[in-house]
Amino acid sequence: MNFSHDMATGLTEFSRVRTLKEPIPPNVAKGIKQSYDTIEAQLTAIAKDLQGINTYRYSGQISGGLQEFVEAVTFKHYLETQRLMSYQEAQTSVDAMTKDRKVMLTVDDYILGLFDMVGELMRFSVTVMATNGELPGKDGHDVLSDLRELRVSLESLEIDKGSWFSFDVGKKMPVMQECVEKVEKALYGLMVRGAERPKGWMPNADEPRGGHGEIESY
Repeated sequence: MNFSHDMATGLTEFSRVRTLKEPIPPNVAKGIKQSYDTIEAQLTAIAKDLQGINTYRYSGQISGGLQEFVEAVTFKHYLETQRLMSYQEAQTSVDAMTKDRKVMLTVDDYILGLFDMVGELMRFSVTVMATNGELPGKDGHDVLSDLRELRVSLESLEIDKGSWFSFDVGKKMPVMQECVEKVEKALYGLMVRGAERPKGWMPNADEPRGGHGEIESY
C-alpha cells in the first residue's frame, strides 16, 4: 500500500495558501478532499490486515505512507491554527479515516512526519515573503519562531542508536536544519535589502549573505 503520491498531490494544493489562522480557501480544500478520499479508501482497505499482532508486523510497510499523512495533516492544522498538531490528534485523524478498524500511528512515524512538515513550512514562509513582503504570522507570533522551537525539540530527541528510527532521523535532521536556515536567510534578505528591490522580489535563500540573486524554486 502506498498513498505517498496522493499525499504529495494534497500538499501541492496547500502551496496555494497564503494566510495563517484562517479556513483553507474552498478551491484549495476541494483539491485536498479528492486526495483525502483516495487515502481513506486505501487505509480502509488495508485496516483489516493490520489488527492484533499484525499491527506491528506490517508497520514497516506502511510507515512511509503514514509519515506523508502526518506531514500533510500537521501542515494543514498549522495553517489553520498556527499550532502544532499533537500525536494524539494525528492518531485521531487516522482513526477518522478507518472508522471501525484502527490503523496504529506510531510515535516514530509522527516524529518523522514532523521533520518533513518543516520543509512545507519553509516553502510556505518563503513564498509568502516573496508575495506579501513580510514573514507570515499573526498576533505578534511568526512562523520562524515556531520553526526554531520545533528545531530545538527535534534536535533534543534521545534516540536509541542503531535502530531504523535513528537511521531515518540521521537523514532527515540536516535537511530539517537547512530548511529553518533558509527561512532565516530569506528573512535577513527581506529586512536588509528588500526595500531596495521591486515588489515581489526575494533573495535566493541558498546564496551567501553578501550575494545577489532571485528567488528559486524550493
